[in-house]
Amino acid sequence: MQVLRDIGYKAPTPIQRQAIPIGLKCRDIIGIAETGSGKTAAFIIPILVYIQSLPPLTDFSKNDGPYAVVLVPTRELAQQIEIEAKRFAEPMGFRAVSIVGGHSTEEQAHNLANGAEIVIATPGRLVDNLERHVLVLSQCNYVVMDEADRMIDMGFEQSVQRVLDALPSSNVKPDSDEAEDEKLMSRMVKNLRYRQTVMFSATMPPALERMAHKYMRRPATVVIGEIGQAVDTVEQRVVMVGSDEQRRRRKLEEILNEQEEGPVIIFVNEKRNCEQLAKFISRLGWHPVTLYGDKKQDARESALSALRDGTADALVATDLASRGIDVANVKLVINYNMAKSIDGNFFYFNLMQRTFIESGERAELARRVLRLRSLDRKTQSCITIFGWCCLNLPSHTSLKS
Repeated sequence: MQVLRDIGYKAPTPIQRQAIPIGLKCRDIIGIAETGSGKTAAFIIPILVYIQSLPPLTDFSKNDGPYAVVLVPTRELAQQIEIEAKRFAEPMGFRAVSIVGGHSTEEQAHNLANGAEIVIATPGRLVDNLERHVLVLSQCNYVVMDEADRMIDMGFEQSVQRVLDALPSSNVKPDSDEAEDEKLMSRMVKNLRYRQTVMFSATMPPALERMAHKYMRRPATVVIGEIGQAVDTVEQRVVMVGSDEQRRRRKLEEILNEQEEGPVIIFVNEKRNCEQLAKFISRLGWHPVTLYGDKKQDARESALSALRDGTADALVATDLASRGIDVANVKLVINYNMAKSIDGNFFYFNLMQRTFIESGERAELARRVLRLRSLDRKTQSCITIFGWCCLNLPSHTSLKS
């Protein structure tokens, strides 16, 4: 509790209020909650309590790997969770390390050399490290899958399953009422605690349901909010323009000229559009950075750092890079191009206003799938908004707000 007070937590969010007590009872959890609802603390706190019950890592036991693994879809989200996890873990003497693409295997092996109780990783890079024997999961019995639906959407289902299959199997919970018994599940089985599996997601597609059925035992389900409900505190606009690119850019220029200050984030659907649009808005007096999938990790980190410290006042990014971007006080978000899939429009940021540009007669605004949630902290009020923004629909389809 002292750690929570020291870092400024005063009251739990709804997901924390429900998920933390369940997690402390050694139960598997399926949490259906939106991004920005405080999920990180909802699983980090039970993980740390779990680790406290285990022997400290030694020069010998650290070679058996971490005590807990958190799987996430993107490197930005992994690094964001790493920063948050360290706020809790380091005062308690624990280490949290992220393993993501963009860094060499040697560099990540060095980061793991002193051992780490918690590893936050993207599935593909974690599998790569397991296959190279940089890391083993011989004593990992606590696994969290955050943004699980997004991992499935991005094609990580097989990688996630390979990670789960690499965990110890002798301590899997029984598929019976015993899995709901806190005292039984707190016992050691062959020098291991029973495995605890936690999954957070915004939706539950069939592939995710199959995975939950295979790897989870009598999970408690926590559902927070009515995902898809719009709010009145955010201005949402659809600007109808033709297919002419020059007309679209003139409209973008008009919107940006109305904006007195940044940060501003503009989404495009292809990486080649990032640099082109960044050059265009730089001629308007903005200082943009870009973010897309093929960009090297140090360049991605530099771009986000510039946006956070004010060196840059605009970010042009592909929808693929949307998850994991954590920038405070964003004033405006523009969907310059539509994402190629509906889930590609699932963004979350600290925002004050949201604007959308889309072309064609079949563009519709899905207002009811936007949601805002505020999270009060000791030193700031953080407003996070995320949701599907616009949809390309057949001309006979309509959406009700």
